[in-house]
Amino acid sequence: MTIDTELFEVREPTVQSIPFVYNSPHSGRRYPVSFLDQSRLDGLSIRRSEDHYVDELFSAAPALGAPLLMAHFPRAYVDVNREPYELDPRMFSDPLPPYANSNSARVAGGLGTIPRIVAENMEIYQGRLPLAVAMARIDGCYKPYHACLRRLIARTHTRFGFGVLIDCHSMPGNIRVAGSGVKPDFIVGDRYGTSASAELSQAALQFLEELGFTAVRNKPYAGGFITEHYGRPARGLHALQIEINRSLYIDEATLQKRPDFDRLAGSLGVFMQQMADFVEDYAGERPLAAE
Repeated sequence: MTIDTELFEVREPTVQSIPFVYNSPHSGRRYPVSFLDQSRLDGLSIRRSEDHYVDELFSAAPALGAPLLMAHFPRAYVDVNREPYELDPRMFSDPLPPYANSNSARVAGGLGTIPRIVAENMEIYQGRLPLAVAMARIDGCYKPYHACLRRLIARTHTRFGFGVLIDCHSMPGNIRVAGSGVKPDFIVGDRYGTSASAELSQAALQFLEELGFTAVRNKPYAGGFITEHYGRPARGLHALQIEINRSLYIDEATLQKRPDFDRLAGSLGVFMQQMADFVEDYAGERPLAAE
């Protein structure tokens, strides 16, 4: 079953048989005309912040027994992997409400809830926006998306007694691990052991490496708001962020899929099955524990 709205889509399994929820919050590629009219960027440049086709790479989730939630709206329009009101006062023609967080590192970098830039520090807008534009996107996109994600996680937790959220992302091909020069194919983020058990993170790294990939943990991406907010290992709720190196599957200049795209998607299907088997076997012995 598929629940498809203008904002997002949930691809449901016939029966949810594994305690997983897959989430692709940054692969949306439906750009509102009004948003494009406000932007100074061309149609290709505005897409630089997308997690290109990550929803397709993890499309095996429903067949394996887990729901897959994916955004249709683009990250450049509103970023659901932020607090609801991480807003940059320099972007708006009106003062921010007192509850806005304008001091976060993400806001300083231009990547708040309403981003100021896309990747490579390209300014999105021609001028300042009315604050009402931001509030409409937060109320109309951000809040419904998180309400849906919360329902999927709560349903999973109720059905199985615990749950695992896999938050699916991509990263630029030029990313290196500081101090080592390693160019990872995957980064597994668990907020340094606070959003998921060490056993779960280590299993993910092991499975990816056995599939022939270079995988590292937490550096330089340990997980964003979604991983931090929903991962509660002490309550049996685990959240992992998976970052995929885009150069594995697209031409980063043209954003066209590489010939190896389907092979990578197949490898991720194997990885997802391995994770499901691990959780089933491990949870049968003892609960997954926080680090």
